[in-house]
Amino acid sequence: MISLDKLAILTDGAKFDVSCSSSGSKRKNAGGMGNGFAAGCCHSFTPDGRCVSLLKILMSNDCIYDCKYCLNRVSLDKPRATATVDELCGLVLDFYKRNYIEGLFLSSAVHISPDHTMEQLVRVVKKLRTECNFHGYIHVKGIPKADEALAREAARYADRMSYNIELPTERSLKLLAPQKSKESLLAPMASLQRDREIFAAEKRKGYFLPAGQTTQMIIGASPERDGQILRLSQSLYRRRSLKRVYYSSYMPVVHDSLLPDLPAGALREHRLYQADWLLRFYGFSVEELLEEGENLSAEFDPKCAWALKNMHLFPVEVNRAPLEMLLRVPGIGGRSAQKIVEARRYCALNFEHLKKMRVVLKRARHFITANGKFFGTENQTALRGFLTDGEQDRAEQLSLFSAPQIAQSALTGEL
Repeated sequence: MISLDKLAILTDGAKFDVSCSSSGSKRKNAGGMGNGFAAGCCHSFTPDGRCVSLLKILMSNDCIYDCKYCLNRVSLDKPRATATVDELCGLVLDFYKRNYIEGLFLSSAVHISPDHTMEQLVRVVKKLRTECNFHGYIHVKGIPKADEALAREAARYADRMSYNIELPTERSLKLLAPQKSKESLLAPMASLQRDREIFAAEKRKGYFLPAGQTTQMIIGASPERDGQILRLSQSLYRRRSLKRVYYSSYMPVVHDSLLPDLPAGALREHRLYQADWLLRFYGFSVEELLEEGENLSAEFDPKCAWALKNMHLFPVEVNRAPLEMLLRVPGIGGRSAQKIVEARRYCALNFEHLKKMRVVLKRARHFITANGKFFGTENQTALRGFLTDGEQDRAEQLSLFSAPQIAQSALTGEL
């Protein structure tokens, strides 16, 4: 049984890693415990969309690296802990049986060496699958510079793996994470992508990363602009087939002269997620949204900012505009655009129809006509006021130890 003190240290050390959504796995229950099938195993989310039903834990926070921004860096004087394979497997099974979790997000500091750390992570997931008969969702963080054979072995048992890029450029990595390099992070991604494609093409039995790969970048610890960050994300989606790029606003958890004294702010992170969504689902490219040396607008969400720069394309008639153009109208989302395309086959749509489809007419009415009618404004000053987005709140990640008595009860079996 893992001690409460050790559990507190290892879960606290993992709290800044946000790349842990679980959707996309197709692993079925074959008579054991857990199920990571179809829509994923996560049922509880924070208001900003982060899953909290995975047990998110480090195997060790005793790191040999000295990344300046990291809470677990070797030069920082703090309590250290390392869990054994048996402790982690027992914890996952105990928490699952009590219905506290339905999956595992397993990461680790680089303990002793990259190969040793990756080998221990592989032992955990392999034991959960083969000995404990656990079929729930498992996400494993890959260790940079570890042997590719170990990463390949982990991919046979994990649903998803991630190698966190952390900083957008090689220059920033050399300055703030000197033991890491862009190649040590991108090379294993490419290798796993090739292996996954071969596995699928040969129709082998079993699983090989059924939920694919993700990565994470820290925003604001280094001077890169949003244009550079999103260009890297776009390249990863196109060339590495990543499922998701996560953005984590820099928090000054440790003091260092090379780091900013103030946090990057939740609004910048929020804008990057909005732009990322446009890249993945709305047919936008980074080049349309902003220049490489620019930041996203703090005043307007990326779609509104693009629309204001391209007013010569509007208004569009909802009864004739192609789907690709409807998706670019502020206030019309993916589902609404599909509903419009389907419904206009049967009748000419008006604003009442759009309201019933839950189109956000407060925004959309300035960029569309419906059956020839326009109810927006052509005054640019007024329009900018209507489109201003003031969302700046951000929910904190829930902690296993935000209610210590619950954690204690979980470990002692009183719940």
